Amino acid sequence: MKLKQEARVLRNKALASLTVATSAFNSPVNEGRVTQVLLALQHAFEMLLKAALVQNKVSVFDRRSGRSVGFDKCVNLAQGNPVVALTDDEAATLRVIDAMRDDEQHWFNEVSEQVLYLQARAGITVFDTLLQRVFGEHLADHLPTRVLPISADPPQDLDLLIDQEYTLIAQLLKPHRRARHQARARIRTLLAMEAYAEPDSRVSAKDVDRVEKGVKAGQDLAVVFPRLSNISTRVEGFGATIEVHITKKDGAPVRYEADETVPAAAIREVDLSRKYHLSPTELAATVNLSNPRSLALRQHLGIDTNPDVHRTFVMGKQRHPRYSDAAMTMMRQAITVLDMDAVWAGHAPQGRRPKSRICTAPGCATQSPAPAVDAPGPGRDGRPGRSRRAGDVRRGRPQAGAADLNAET
Repeated sequence: MKLKQEARVLRNKALASLTVATSAFNSPVNEGRVTQVLLALQHAFEMLLKAALVQNKVSVFDRRSGRSVGFDKCVNLAQGNPVVALTDDEAATLRVIDAMRDDEQHWFNEVSEQVLYLQARAGITVFDTLLQRVFGEHLADHLPTRVLPISADPPQDLDLLIDQEYTLIAQLLKPHRRARHQARARIRTLLAMEAYAEPDSRVSAKDVDRVEKGVKAGQDLAVVFPRLSNISTRVEGFGATIEVHITKKDGAPVRYEADETVPAAAIREVDLSRKYHLSPTELAATVNLSNPRSLALRQHLGIDTNPDVHRTFVMGKQRHPRYSDAAMTMMRQAITVLDMDAVWAGHAPQGRRPKSRICTAPGCATQSPAPAVDAPGPGRDGRPGRSRRAGDVRRGRPQAGAADLNAET
């Protein structure tokens, strides 16, 4: 594949950072090892995503500031691009690595060897998959397997690993241990891993406080970290060629609560602006439609009236409609099965004097059922009476009563 110059530079930077991360992981020097692994691994993925996006003619610069977009925006763009096609599980792996890196760079956290190994190997699995999907290359073409993260401690089942971490946190929080800072650092790591089940979750001091309170109260792991029970690992291969896949399982829904007085240990606060991050123009661009045709399709699907995929943020007198990735998925799926010309004919913008029209495309959310027509009843003389016309209801006409019928006869 012939690469664009910028894409080639970004891909090479991604491979260089991945080499640094794997070298740091296998280094015998323990000081700063976790920090170097997480920082280099996150940088490797940001460069790889930008290389893939640039290669597929997707802008990675913010229109307002003119600066290159951040990690979260890259993940969202990669999920919306049909060639990069980053899956939800792959995106979750990258978000967990970014969350751990964020705490390590701006504060501190405690990442156990087992957790670090799982994240590193899961990340390398995603890295190799993206290289093959976008560039038609294998990681083995650039790095020998001997430099990949290798651990003498084989990976355990994720449920067992999380349970061990939770037990250790409870022990560190016992009275007179004077290890509260270590416990809170490990709590941050487990909170970061919840991104596998909830992409919009972020680690905050309030979340750490709630978890610490729940652990001290003796609550179970499933109560304090309800989302962690919804993720699992699949390990394939052995030795240096091992592959780790971390996926989300189907589980019970988790409730959200903004009231601080609610006695829940680990209710997460979600930044809705991160979930509903697409403007109408950005949404149209991701589905390869013009703004008017995107509006017509949104009206046809009822997206603007669906609170699960659309939200309007009010800032003073301004209203900013925003859409989630689910709206983008709905529109992409609809484009493959609907006749867009029929959608446009039924929902194209009209002038100041709009005319009534009917959308012939199936599944239109704006088409209401026809008003019910009452069956005619007998008149006073026993003959069939007049049925009520649908137009009487629509135009607010009074229903024909007995006096009107007698007057007409």
